[in-house]
Amino acid sequence: QVQLVESGGGSVQAGGSLRLACRASGSGYVNSMGWFRQASGKEREGIAGIFMKLGLTYIDDSEKGRVTISQDYAKKTVYLQMNSLEPQDTAIYYCAAASFVSPSVYAARWSTPSAYPNWGQGTQVTVSS
Repeated sequence: QVQLVESGGGSVQAGGSLRLACRASGSGYVNSMGWFRQASGKEREGIAGIFMKLGLTYIDDSEKGRVTISQDYAKKTVYLQMNSLEPQDTAIYYCAAASFVSPSVYAARWSTPSAYPNWGQGTQVTVSS
């Protein structure tokens, strides 16, 4: 069993920043975590991922420069730092966790929602202009 709890969402003015956190717990094995968001009426999309055992990180090309992902490995917690937020960033942000067989597989699959069997409840981010 793996439980994921997101935190850090809320309302922010355009241009502001937020740091989301996701902590994993339970007995299930996890070596990778990702952040996704789903805006109203849109598909869930990958923002960033991390292969935790090696600290390898992946950022969606459109988010590079304003988004970073990091972890506290001992706490099984992953963070998503988002800067320069815009109204189009308004969405529910989800944390996901999985066990991938290798770093190379994770590199190829990190942004695919179906690759993750474990999901948090989501945290709302609202960015106003």
